[in-house]
Amino acid sequence: MSANPSETLYFFYKKQLMKHKISALPLVNLTPCLKTLMIILSVLLVCQVSAKAEILRLGFNIKDMTTLDPHFANDSRKRAIAEMVFNRLIRYKPGDETGTLEPDLAENIPREPEIADGRQVWTFKLRKGVMFHKGPETDPYEMTADDVVYSLQKAAEWVSPIYAGDYSGMTVEKAGDYSVKIILEKPMSPTLFIPRLAAYPGGFIVSKKALLAMRYEDFKTHPVGTGPFMIDKLTPKKSLRLRANKDYFRSRPLLRSIDIRFIPKLKTREAGLKAGRLHIIDGVSDTKWIRKMKRLADVTVDLQGIGEATMLHFNTSVKPMNDMRVRKAIAYALDRNEFLNCFGGHLLEKLYSPVPAQLTGGLKQEKVKELKLDYTADLEKAMSLLDKTEYADGFSLELVTSERPVYRKYYECLRDQLEEIGIDCDLNVLAHSSMHTRIRQGENPIVIYIAWRPDADAILTRFFHSDSVVLTGAKPDANFSHYDKTDKLINAARTEISTEEQNRLWKYAQIKVLDDMAAYPLHYIKPVHARRKYVDYGYDITRMTPYPYITEKTRIVK
Repeated sequence: MSANPSETLYFFYKKQLMKHKISALPLVNLTPCLKTLMIILSVLLVCQVSAKAEILRLGFNIKDMTTLDPHFANDSRKRAIAEMVFNRLIRYKPGDETGTLEPDLAENIPREPEIADGRQVWTFKLRKGVMFHKGPETDPYEMTADDVVYSLQKAAEWVSPIYAGDYSGMTVEKAGDYSVKIILEKPMSPTLFIPRLAAYPGGFIVSKKALLAMRYEDFKTHPVGTGPFMIDKLTPKKSLRLRANKDYFRSRPLLRSIDIRFIPKLKTREAGLKAGRLHIIDGVSDTKWIRKMKRLADVTVDLQGIGEATMLHFNTSVKPMNDMRVRKAIAYALDRNEFLNCFGGHLLEKLYSPVPAQLTGGLKQEKVKELKLDYTADLEKAMSLLDKTEYADGFSLELVTSERPVYRKYYECLRDQLEEIGIDCDLNVLAHSSMHTRIRQGENPIVIYIAWRPDADAILTRFFHSDSVVLTGAKPDANFSHYDKTDKLINAARTEISTEEQNRLWKYAQIKVLDDMAAYPLHYIKPVHARRKYVDYGYDITRMTPYPYITEKTRIVK
């Protein structure tokens, strides 16, 4: 005997509504025709909701992803992916241009620490009911303090060289199933400590059970987090597929899944965007390219706030850069406007201090000019300084640069300007990874380096503290200048609990760097991404994050 059509529709109706966590309507006191009509209308509504949950397709300038471990997300594209899959204790509020911090996995942000035996103790209460994704070897389970303690310890112990000691002197302890204590051996101001948990990849929380249940090599390709999206499939050298975490604690994502394509060729990314096969792509810092993209129908270009900063670092340990007069001569020979012309004015903003003025501790342009440390282009002064050295007749430099257009443009512009004062630069173009290796071996007497750092302490520590000197430092990082004249200021600022005094120390350290001309700040580059206009991030693109920040609110609106 065949089932009643109304009953069949009702069964399908309930099943579909359950998928979307919608309660079924009671079908009582209705005629059979009205029951059938209501069921059909409800099913159509559910189907409409399902249709809106689209697949977002991204085209990233990546050749391959060898690890998805968020604690090793040391470039903008890896961090963009980590943001989709993982959470931190606290985060920067999406779309807030003032850099407002808000609780993420923590219930709230502590205003100040307790003091115990001379040490700061910061206590974080954790959200309850936050679920980890299902992993290859683990079922979903509730996040607890055990996972937070394990994650922060892992970041400090496994990848501390990347963070140049940012997690050193920090002890993490469980204080209950939903509470953790972070103990600092040396006091730290809230201005410095709280953002550290939000800005660095080391702050991401991973599943302890999943990592312990898997070989680490397997975890690298399928890490488990609590974010709005979860790892589905990594195809080496091709793509990464993420699917929505329907149990995400903020709300179920509006997107059904995310398909991230690894496309190192710009023309291929462009073609995918034009055809609608891709929704967001990595762009290039080039005005002509931006104009070309803006001429396309239904395409817009995003320039996202403060991006990566560009500085020119002098290796003060080798000739002729060990002579301050030579370094200052080069500074006076350079013109920031000439560099701007290479890229197009609206892509770059001039940088007059190592810490951008928009960040806490940054020096404003007016102050730098007042101190006569802006090194306004002056060829006569440059030549006069060189004449007082043994290099009055000029000299030659051999420099390695990256194959990437942005680096090549900077070095070529540097070469053309230095030629005016008799300095010949021979440029050796290498693969990008090879350039990074060679400059960390101290090969370049002048290093042009482009990087994003979240705060004054990170910038000054990683570029100008002696511990960070490439090759020879206690924690070799990115001190290409081999500079050691600001250690005391940086150390004092790190332990200063007065925000006002901390800012003063940071600013004075930068004045010292500029006065000695250990580095010449050039610009910060606004990150460039092109997207279809019907992609709605769910927030205004005003924050500092130099990559597309995809959240549970991101959607496709056609």
